[in-house]
Amino acid sequence: MSEAGFSTFEQQDGILVALSGGVDSSVCVRILQQQGFAVQAAVIRFSPAHESAVQAARQAADQLGVPLHVIDAQEEFDRLVITPFCESYCRGETPNPCIRCNPALKFRLLVQQADRLGIELIATGHYARVVEDEDGLCRVHRPLSEARDQSYMLYRLGQDILRRLVLPLGEFEKDDIRVMARESGLSCADAPDSMEICFIPDGDYTAFIRARGMTDRPGRFIGPEGQDLGAHKGVASYTVGQRRGLGIALGEPVFVQRILQNGDIQLGRAGQEFARRVRLRDWAGPSAMPPAGSYQARIRSAARPAPCRFDGAEWLEFDDPVRAPAPGQSAVLYAGGAVLGGGVIKDFA
Repeated sequence: MSEAGFSTFEQQDGILVALSGGVDSSVCVRILQQQGFAVQAAVIRFSPAHESAVQAARQAADQLGVPLHVIDAQEEFDRLVITPFCESYCRGETPNPCIRCNPALKFRLLVQQADRLGIELIATGHYARVVEDEDGLCRVHRPLSEARDQSYMLYRLGQDILRRLVLPLGEFEKDDIRVMARESGLSCADAPDSMEICFIPDGDYTAFIRARGMTDRPGRFIGPEGQDLGAHKGVASYTVGQRRGLGIALGEPVFVQRILQNGDIQLGRAGQEFARRVRLRDWAGPSAMPPAGSYQARIRSAARPAPCRFDGAEWLEFDDPVRAPAPGQSAVLYAGGAVLGGGVIKDFA
């Protein structure tokens, strides 16, 4: 697969696009139509909260003139994504459900639907690129748009997905995509981007978890000097790096420095939120774990890649300390613009 060369697919006239009804996936369809592909679309109903996305996808498919396949995955999504998300929060972690969903469910279901239709290629509206490197492996690469870079979210995809995946938006800025949507007369052209977790539209994670009857871990606030500052509301109400909503008055700003295994929450002062070393678990990526050496890494989706050294096993050591690495989030390793893989943050020092 070449970098940005859609003409390399002239012998493949069929492609299945994941269509949410938003501007990115809708313009993805339009770009591929303009490239000469016979496009079909699929939308996945992950939970009751996704019903509006299904309806938006129906409207977009009608406007774009493509057949739409609706895939119901509510039971699997609950089992593979929602339940692990809630369990992770109750352990004091800060999980990223999209990273788990992409390989375990979303892309797997998209490939399965393509197979049923006899279609080889799939596409999504992610801002990233897929490039076949000199070693013959397909890897996710960073997109043209640094501001919209979603390569971090795709680090767990394997060769079975990447060899079939087309990411047209990797060659454009977001403003370009909105212009294309307006020029195509799409009703979603000026729709705002979705920022919340898809199955918790109001963003209240704690209420969502408690409504499912899951047990939150109690504990105490421990001050910067080791002092007991009283009971907190349960670890699911807090994340590493959090400053607001703590209900602690010490006469100076404090933040959640670490959530301990026993449920206690260690608070720190400004300046203590930085760590130089991050420990990983559950490595995944497009190929084998890379050897020890110097790379770049991201510890959250919105962070810039930062220079670091990987020990070839589990530890990243950053040239400059990074702010508030959170267990449950992922650290993703890059060489240049290529994603080498990553893991879930287990600990930091």
